This record gives sequence, structure tokens and C-alpha cells, in this order.
Amino acid sequence: MKDTVIVFARAPRLGAVKRRLASDIGDREALRFHVMSLTRLVRSLLADHRFRTVIAITPDHARLPFRTKQVPQGAGDLGIRMHRAFWRFPRGRVAIIGCDIPDAGPGDVRNAFRALGSADAVFGPATDGGYWLVAMSPRRPARPFASVRWSSEYALADTLRNFADRRITRLRTLSDVDTAEDWHRLRVNAGRS
Repeated sequence: MKDTVIVFARAPRLGAVKRRLASDIGDREALRFHVMSLTRLVRSLLADHRFRTVIAITPDHARLPFRTKQVPQGAGDLGIRMHRAFWRFPRGRVAIIGCDIPDAGPGDVRNAFRALGSADAVFGPATDGGYWLVAMSPRRPARPFASVRWSSEYALADTLRNFADRRITRLRTLSDVDTAEDWHRLRVNAGRS
């Protein structure tokens, strides 16, 4: 069975994406960043045929212009929606990746699946205390995302408590783009390239 990576994405609509970032840089610039980041990630993942790429979209009726399977995220908080996405593929190895991590790409997904050869779960830690990727083998906790304080510096630590009896591996720590400070740092680093 082919490994599956699920990109968690919000449909690109003005005023509906990256709201915390938009409050600092404006709705149009936040939308521009979201579209650029999402497009770059999905295209790079689709180009790698070693795994299957699926998009989990919200709102549920939205569709993105990519030729790949798209599924609704459904109702509930982030943990409920991620749990539902994992259980769509109960027998295989599955990774969920966020679309606002400019440095993440197919190599990270391959590393996650490789690590699942000896681990039950893999996390890509974010510098803000959350995580940008979570991957699991079919041996999953019953409630992997229970009691997590989402959008906080405790999100990864809270999630790891649900994996206390599992073998865990961590990938490299990356930065997501949630604030104007993150966005400006990204632009400065891009200018140096």
C-alpha cells in the first residue's frame, strides 16, 4: 500500500485565510502568501510519486485546482479534523502536513515515512511550540489529539502526552508564518537567496 500525505488547507478566499497574519499585513497580502505557499507545497508533493498526495480542504464544499484527491476536513477543532483524516486511511502510513511552512517539502515527507520504519509516530516541530507535520503508522493511539491546546506553545507537548507509550521520532524544527514578524523574516531570508 502506498504511503499517503495529506495537505491540510483552507480554500484561498480573501479574509478567510491566515487571519492572524492578515491582521498585521492585510487580507490581500495574507491571501497572496497563502496561495503561494499552498501552490508550491502541493506541486512539489505531486511531483514525487513515492507517495500519494491528498488535500483535506475546508470549507468542505471547496475545491482547489490540483489533479489529486480532495476530501473535506469536516466539523470540529483541528484535532478532530486531523483524527478524521488519519482514519480515512486506517491501514497505511499517513502524514499530515500544514501548508504555511515555506521550508517544508517532499524530502521532509520522505524522511517522515522512512522514520516510520522504526517509529510509531513522527513529528515535525515548529519553532512556536506546535508542529507542521505529524505522521503515523497504522499502530495509532485511540485519541491522538485529545486535550491539545491548539494555536499555543503547548500544542506539541500536549500531543506527545497522547503518545506516551509509542516510539516517537522528530524531524527538523521549522518556522511557520503566522505573524508579521514571521512574514518579514521570510522575506528577508528570501532576499538573501
